Amino acid sequence: MAKSAATATPALASLPPAPKKAPRPSKKTVAPAKVAEAAPALPPDRLNLIAEGLREKSSAKQAIFRATQAAFILLRQVSQQLCLELTQKVTTDADASVRIECLPVNEMEFHIRFSGDLLVFVMHSNIVTFPDDFALLNTPYVEADFRRRFFGHIMAYNFMADSIRYQRLNDPGYLLGRLLINIDSHYFLEGVQQLELPDHDMSGSVITPEAMRLFVESAMIAAVNNDLIAPPLPEIQRISVKQKLENQQVSRGSKVGFSFSHQQQF
Repeated sequence: MAKSAATATPALASLPPAPKKAPRPSKKTVAPAKVAEAAPALPPDRLNLIAEGLREKSSAKQAIFRATQAAFILLRQVSQQLCLELTQKVTTDADASVRIECLPVNEMEFHIRFSGDLLVFVMHSNIVTFPDDFALLNTPYVEADFRRRFFGHIMAYNFMADSIRYQRLNDPGYLLGRLLINIDSHYFLEGVQQLELPDHDMSGSVITPEAMRLFVESAMIAAVNNDLIAPPLPEIQRISVKQKLENQQVSRGSKVGFSFSHQQQF
């Protein structure tokens, strides 16, 4: 038994050594070198863009409003003087009963009443612009400064004087002209052809007392030269109770002959 044990020991000793285990690869991997890239552009600061836009447009619109307000005050002063001159001339040369009045309404409206006509001049509080295909915006003068694309505007309407006096709410009024004023106190006038004002680029049209007087005189001439036309008899054969209660005279006339020129030629 002992011999057998002794012979077993050398057999174990003669076994070849166990092979060494290969080292495990490290779990950490080295990232490949990145190609240099341009840094992405930072998004615009929207608050700054809004603030800048408000500063530019709001400042320009406030300046345009002041220019329009000054033009409207001048227009009212010229109208008052014109009414005085016409009153003196008409009462001296013709009928003393003819009244020509310039009537203030508020800081943004005044009326001129003469004969059976009433001219209503209204200054709008808002500043406006126009579509890109509007002829005025495509002139070199306007294209040179984006602020010149914005305008204050004064409207001149013609009503029958009795329409206001007797509260005939359905009686029509007619737009005679629209006066556009820009930041430079230059103006552009469009309206009925009866105004007979020259076509011109607004680059040379500056608000002056003479220009405003010409506007008022032309509007008065256009109103005077368009008489009331009586409606055809079939149109006034019936009258409703509502029309009677509201003092609507079905036989009232209406003005014709106003031809509006939408765009001036350049």
